[in-house]
Amino acid sequence: MANREEFFDHISQGYTTKGEAITLGAAMLDGEAVTNALVKVPLKTLNRHGLIAGATGTGKTKTLQVLAENLSDNGIPVLLMDMKGDLSGIAKASPGHPKIDERHQAIGIPFTPQEFPVEILSLSEQDGVRLRATVSEFGPVLISRILDVSETQAGIISILFKYCDDNQFPLLDLKDFKKVLQYATGEGKKELQAEYGRISPASTGAILRKIVELEQQGADLFFGEKSFDTDDLLRVDDNGRGYINIVRLTDIQDRPKLFSTFMLCLLAEIYSSFPEQGDSGRPELVIFIDEAHLIFKEASDALLDQIESIVKLIRSKGVGLYFVTQNPTDVPEEVLSQLGLKIQHALRAFTAKDRKAIKLTAENYPISDYYETDQVLTSLGIGEALVSALNEKGIPTPLAATLLRAPMSRMDVLEPKELQDLIRSSQLIRDYNEEIDRESAYELLNEKIARANEEEAREKARQEREAASTSGRKRSSSSRRSSRRSPLEKVLTSPTVIRSVLGILNKMIK
Repeated sequence: MANREEFFDHISQGYTTKGEAITLGAAMLDGEAVTNALVKVPLKTLNRHGLIAGATGTGKTKTLQVLAENLSDNGIPVLLMDMKGDLSGIAKASPGHPKIDERHQAIGIPFTPQEFPVEILSLSEQDGVRLRATVSEFGPVLISRILDVSETQAGIISILFKYCDDNQFPLLDLKDFKKVLQYATGEGKKELQAEYGRISPASTGAILRKIVELEQQGADLFFGEKSFDTDDLLRVDDNGRGYINIVRLTDIQDRPKLFSTFMLCLLAEIYSSFPEQGDSGRPELVIFIDEAHLIFKEASDALLDQIESIVKLIRSKGVGLYFVTQNPTDVPEEVLSQLGLKIQHALRAFTAKDRKAIKLTAENYPISDYYETDQVLTSLGIGEALVSALNEKGIPTPLAATLLRAPMSRMDVLEPKELQDLIRSSQLIRDYNEEIDRESAYELLNEKIARANEEEAREKARQEREAASTSGRKRSSSSRRSSRRSPLEKVLTSPTVIRSVLGILNKMIK
């Protein structure tokens, strides 16, 4: 058995912070918490991203809740992706429980029930502040990667975006985008070919099919106006606590394409609009992505490259990304290597493949004199986890099996009436829940086609009138020619001459 005093010193030195920090819990030795051996994460390194992993039922969601609460308490806004619908309780204080008091006594910190400022957001028809973005805001590169089109098709998308920019045709929703595609190989074929080159109907048809596939996952609800302003994620309440923005996603678990589209758009918008932070000492925003494997599940190689690039770059904007999933292998290695904080709950070893995965997971953590990491991973209880963080100098902290603190807010969902009251009290819902369908590419191109059809009809009518007029002139000319007879014709055809001739003929007959 290891010496507890030495272990206490080991943890205390490894997790000492001079600046602001979040206390996750107390380090454990031989399966028991060492009181006041506190495991702390500096606010300064929370924009270095992180991972919360573990088998079902081991406490991942409660760990996410603890982090979100403490960030909010420190004035840092949070964005949560609520896939299972069990995070709304953050808006109400915990009712408390003797087990919670016992846990906190073992950790060495007090337990204070508390509610937090919460904003409910929605990506679909569920109640909440609606999240939308326009097709133009995505841009041709991002749209091409989301649709997973070929290089040639991506080139066509860029041309169509350029055409719409040149002609002031706003691309707001998927209806606009589809109309432009149809116009490019239909009524507008000659116009676009003259200005931008030939566009293949086969390529536009393939792009249209990709858009229909995206629509079938509900993307038509996401694309449009009014676009959500990412600055509204940075609000703090009157007490200086950061808002916890919860995106309700319970109805899109079977639509990973929509989820990855939304996440990529959000991250790209945040990266492009947030200013550079440098070494600010604390993050501006922390995003938790529950069921993170859904982002990567059906993502193309191009889309994965885009996500990996944003993960690497976005921390300079003061934004931390935290992936919550069952197994670390759900996250691509290129992303996993960027994560500074790892909170690993228990893993279960039911098969040889499971045991092999646990050994690989154990190798991702610092070597410890106090733990056999692969064994600890299978023996952790609910609300316990292996923690590896970065200290204020960016150096990995000692590995600590940790008894995690309990959430200060309710560990259950809001009642329907409580949820509705929270949504009705929102300061944002009036701004974003009005559906706007202003004149855009769809309407403008339809008007252009209608004008072209009218002009064509007028031209056809003019040609018909000219043809009729020409035919009339020919008949009149023929009539005039017949009236202009020579004097001899007039004499020979006069009645007197005719009667004389007939008289002579009669006499001869007699």
